[in-house]
Amino acid sequence: MSHLPQQNLIKSHIVLYIPEYQVGQLYSVAEASKNETGGGEGIEVLKNEPYEKDGEKGQYTHKIYHLKSKVPGYVKMIAPEGALVFHEKAWNNEYMKDDFMIKIETWHKPDMGTIENVHDLDEQTWSTVEVVPIDIASKEEVAGGDYKPEEDPALFHSAKTDRGPLGPDWKNELKTDCPYMCAYKLVTVKFRWWGLQTKVENFIHRQEKRIFTNFHRQLFCWIDKWFGLTMEDIRRMEEETQKELEEMRQKGDVRGTSATDE
Repeated sequence: MSHLPQQNLIKSHIVLYIPEYQVGQLYSVAEASKNETGGGEGIEVLKNEPYEKDGEKGQYTHKIYHLKSKVPGYVKMIAPEGALVFHEKAWNNEYMKDDFMIKIETWHKPDMGTIENVHDLDEQTWSTVEVVPIDIASKEEVAGGDYKPEEDPALFHSAKTDRGPLGPDWKNELKTDCPYMCAYKLVTVKFRWWGLQTKVENFIHRQEKRIFTNFHRQLFCWIDKWFGLTMEDIRRMEEETQKELEEMRQKGDVRGTSATDE
């Protein structure tokens, strides 16, 4: 019997218009990448360039993730050299080829997460998907080691936009003229390694929720840093960040998120 990929739908709500989110997302990705890079590990950017295909425009990136300290000990013990270096052009691990895949499909919608099957999955597939809502204002959703008061939407107030802090019932208290949106992220994980399949897939899903929770809390709390930037500003910043990441990865201590054995 073949092992079917595990799928979670992570729904994260945020007090932004979608065009604002697009700028804030790119700014926050660049900043968060710096926080995860150093001591021979982290993110190496090989390509970051615009593309157009079949009438659709976007940004093509090819990144390499050096992740030895960021996986559980039981994986490090058995993982051969090269197995913990991931290429993010197709979410495929170069060592494991088709035996390891993480696919993240995202829709940004101007709603509060009310669309049930936004990715239009067939009925059988949708019935197996676990829906995972994220409340960026809830401290309970943040791991103790990840919590930073300056990145807490329940405490933060934006001087530029007059948004925040977000109270316990913020989603029901939004003013009619207040922006809101939802990022729907369908996370598909396939890991075919006998004896570790379910354990590793469950670990990855927990880490993806952790990453998206922390990221969207940062994105909101950094709004005064990126609000008003143009896409030209962001692209210029990305070029500078690419050079910084390579310098940071090759020196200093390992930084950022690490895995705890479970």
